[in-house]
Amino acid sequence: MRVVIAGASGFLGTHLSEHLRVHGHEVTALVRREPTSAHESRWDPSRGEVDAAVVARADAVVNLAGASIAGNPHSRKWSEEVLKSRISTTGLLARTIAAAERPPAFLAGNGMAFYGDHGASQVTEDSDSRGDAFLTRVTREWESAADPAREAGARVCVLRTAPVMDRTSPPLKQLRLLFKAGLGARLGSGEQYFPMISLRDWVGAVSYLLESRDVSGAFNLCCPTTPTNAEFTRELARAVKRPAFLAAPAAVLKVAAGDLSPELLASVNARPTALERAGYDFEDEDVREVLAAALA
Repeated sequence: MRVVIAGASGFLGTHLSEHLRVHGHEVTALVRREPTSAHESRWDPSRGEVDAAVVARADAVVNLAGASIAGNPHSRKWSEEVLKSRISTTGLLARTIAAAERPPAFLAGNGMAFYGDHGASQVTEDSDSRGDAFLTRVTREWESAADPAREAGARVCVLRTAPVMDRTSPPLKQLRLLFKAGLGARLGSGEQYFPMISLRDWVGAVSYLLESRDVSGAFNLCCPTTPTNAEFTRELARAVKRPAFLAAPAAVLKVAAGDLSPELLASVNARPTALERAGYDFEDEDVREVLAAALA
């Protein structure tokens, strides 16, 4: 397959690109500088510029581009950049795909924040989007930005990604250090469900969707059994062999985390129903297996 990836230099993009190349696929990275090889193509989403011929030749386009949410959640500039960077990249690629004579498939990055707080109720891809939390609003607009590709008949898969657990990347990189220092703590009551996925299952699932040419729609990229925050806290403490008796009060988190506090306190008991229905076989099915793979 010929695959074009936006955000190929990021953590997930790097691992996906390496995996695809090892398995014989041709990967072209969209970059915002002068290309240094035949496997790169320059684009500028802020100016609406991308090589339409590169997109048209592809079998699939994957968008993982977007500003990091690891910023100042009290900053208006940060919130504008988080939103704009996702809408501009997705919209540009969707319009370019729509204009192609043979529209390639579009795997559009997104997040689990789409659902909002659902309490203990199980959340599948058919569940509604609730509330007006910042990232929930972002993910709604982010998903809508892919509409031109859908309307042109392209196969579109929306990747509603849970936090991807790996010892070398957020959030686990920072949490592992805190827990090893004996500062591990549950968040609020700890009863909120906290979806996650191992890096190897994220890469495996996205690769599976790229090659499964008869599936489309939204896909929850999370392990099949979602833990509560308290269960996650207990398992991470066990994995690093440290106690974790502390608790971060919800009132303090709401002030400190600002627009990101719903991501810490809202409950999303997600299940990857569409992925399971499509036939993907998870390697890491619950929090213990996810952490074992991430910390190995």
